[in-house]
Amino acid sequence: MGKAAAPRRLADNAAIATSNTIRISPRKLNLVVSSIRGLKIDSALVQLSFSSKHVAGIVRHLLQSAIANAENNHHLDVDQLYVAEAYVGKGLVMKRWMPRARSRVNRVLKPFSHLTIIVREREGKNG
Repeated sequence: MGKAAAPRRLADNAAIATSNTIRISPRKLNLVVSSIRGLKIDSALVQLSFSSKHVAGIVRHLLQSAIANAENNHHLDVDQLYVAEAYVGKGLVMKRWMPRARSRVNRVLKPFSHLTIIVREREGKNG
């Protein structure tokens, strides 16, 4: 007995991976994520491997998780996958204080981000 399963949010040819509370601002994360949108997964992995941004490793790890979800959970062909959607959301912001001269303080904001990557299988042979 229990609740009925919720209907699948995505199409049958798609898989998703999400990561919450990544300790980087959404603006910086979006620079890396925008470079892989629409690419085939092998091109996206190469792009992230050679990126000089520190967060590219986290994005690469999440992309590999989405690929594994597509292969193991949804039985999709890995060679036909591409990054259909990749979007960044704003998370919480920690507020800290930094002491300054003459008994004053400055506010330091430490933002977090959420990242979602959706991979989809291309229709057709030549992609």
